[in-house]
Amino acid sequence: MGKLRNKMEQDLKLRGLSENTRETYLRCATLYAKHYMKPPEKMGKEEVRDYLLHLLDERKVAPTTYNVYAAALKFLYGTTLGRPQEVAWVGQMRVHRRLPAIPSQQEVERLLAELGSLKLQAIVMTAYGAGLRVSEACNLHVCDIDSGRMVIHVRHGKGDRDRYTMLPQRLLETLREYWRQERPPGPELFPGQKRGTTLRRDTVSKAMKEATLRAKIHKRVHPHSLRHAFATFLLETGTDLRTLQVLLGHASIRTTALYTQVSPAMIRKSKSPVDRLRKTAPAPKRPTAQSRLRRAG
Repeated sequence: MGKLRNKMEQDLKLRGLSENTRETYLRCATLYAKHYMKPPEKMGKEEVRDYLLHLLDERKVAPTTYNVYAAALKFLYGTTLGRPQEVAWVGQMRVHRRLPAIPSQQEVERLLAELGSLKLQAIVMTAYGAGLRVSEACNLHVCDIDSGRMVIHVRHGKGDRDRYTMLPQRLLETLREYWRQERPPGPELFPGQKRGTTLRRDTVSKAMKEATLRAKIHKRVHPHSLRHAFATFLLETGTDLRTLQVLLGHASIRTTALYTQVSPAMIRKSKSPVDRLRKTAPAPKRPTAQSRLRRAG
């Protein structure tokens, strides 16, 4: 896409969108252009419509994936190209929210053992032990680990919000061991291959997928599953929703409240009104036709 890609990237930055969102939108726009082998400037409503149908009918993408492509193309035409009429009709598909698979503590232990690399173990344990999004864990700096107050400073989280979350003792010990062995040059705690970059979340996802297979975990476990497991564990051990909201960095407590739907322990603790019913004598049996005939005889 050349110059258009650069302009779109600048527009995304000016809107204050996160780096992950910018990368995703740019990738979607690039795939759209490659599909037709034409620059987006020379295409419009019909091509957008046909491409979105192609995603649904041929690629069989999920509604969540469709919505990302739709949002990217709306931004491309509505903002970067200044032709909002081409995408004014594009809407969002309804997404059926499924309950996430929550790995048990034993499964997390097996997963960590199969990761192999101490660096990967440290970043996965950070996501699990502090409830971080994988992008937040990847972007941590050395100075964000505050062992004096036993907290982690999360900078530029979702919505560009900063927050503090817990630093468990076991996690601190793992991070110290990782530091002694790897000696990352800093300031990045988990640096990438090139200086000044961080470990990519795709790298973590791929490593977790392979480790899940080796550990024979029959659940779809991905980096965000660890965040779900963190939230569920805290709820089951008595953490109130407001505190959990702050730790997770949710803008709305309604998002945090969704975790109450996936906690079997909390469901078991709840009392059904049927347990309050008084015991009643069983209703007398109604006489059958045969018993009436016997009495009559």
